[in-house]
Amino acid sequence: MPPRPTVWAGPPHAALLRTQPLPAPPSAPPPSGGPARVAFLFLVRAGVPLDFLWDAFFRNGEEGKFSVYVHSAPGFQLDRTTTGSSYFYGRQLARSVKVAWGEPTMVEAERMLFAAALEDPANQRFVLLSDSCVPLYNFSYIYTYLMASTKSFVDSFVDKTEKRYNPSMSPVILKDKWRKGSQWVALTRRHAEVVVGDKLVLQVFRRHCKMVVTKALLGQKPNYRRLGFGLRRKQISKGSTRMEHDCIPDEHYVQTLFSINGHENELERRTLTYTSWNQSSDPKDKMTWHPMTFEYESASPEQINSIKGIDHVNYQMEHRTEWCQCNTTSVPCFLFARKFSYSAAMHLLEAGTVGPLKSALLA
Repeated sequence: MPPRPTVWAGPPHAALLRTQPLPAPPSAPPPSGGPARVAFLFLVRAGVPLDFLWDAFFRNGEEGKFSVYVHSAPGFQLDRTTTGSSYFYGRQLARSVKVAWGEPTMVEAERMLFAAALEDPANQRFVLLSDSCVPLYNFSYIYTYLMASTKSFVDSFVDKTEKRYNPSMSPVILKDKWRKGSQWVALTRRHAEVVVGDKLVLQVFRRHCKMVVTKALLGQKPNYRRLGFGLRRKQISKGSTRMEHDCIPDEHYVQTLFSINGHENELERRTLTYTSWNQSSDPKDKMTWHPMTFEYESASPEQINSIKGIDHVNYQMEHRTEWCQCNTTSVPCFLFARKFSYSAAMHLLEAGTVGPLKSALLA
């Protein structure tokens, strides 16, 4: 896993930022005439394992201000037998793809979610979530935060330590337009339309942005030698080698697409989803980077409050500090977090983070 931007907790007063009033949401209603909606887009393997937490979140929200879409494995149905929350009944996409990590299918699934949500003109904000994502605030706060900003939230930066860019991507994707970031984005309707409307950049990613799978990853004796992060050499025959670029599409696609189309000044270049990264003590060892899973003990109110108190992110590769703002108002950086286990999500519910527990969901 590659180096990530360093998340810094702010000064002692940072936790107080979340109590500051946010700018009012735009007054102009969507074309449908009703309230603007936030579309929550769940990218899951099959069911929604934390449905009980999201059920409490939605029940404490306002009907008509949100919609739910789920991309799951082809053929999987969300009904009374697969989820305890009625908010997810029948919300799986009619068409889905079998998703493999590190493959273009991940991006295709994301685009399917955006496309489905765009069919409803009331949807004005689009939040991409994993099956282990949790909300850190109640619905009202998250809705106001998202609607108050005229920008999309897209973690996007230049990582000069990697060699994932493939020169074969030129001229559609030039090297100076290549970007990286978290796949967990929150987009305005206009930017969601840009993602769904793209055909050219996606085709380049399908051809030239692929993860190099070694036999080591398949549990077999490896015949790959690592030369540096993002580049591996495979022995083809004695005295012959072939260079392959190791590229993970979902960490580059949206960011690079917006860079190419000149939308970067329309973004808050940060993600709204917090991830705790486990870093090796050896700076040369990049293979041990991976997202840590929150368990019951690590999801304590104190830990959650420390995440809420983060007010800026340091992008070391760009010598850039991203101060978290909603327009010009200082705000907490994160509205969501991952990866949360069932027990960790239960801890949030017990603490009243999103609302009271609906015991029927746990029966």
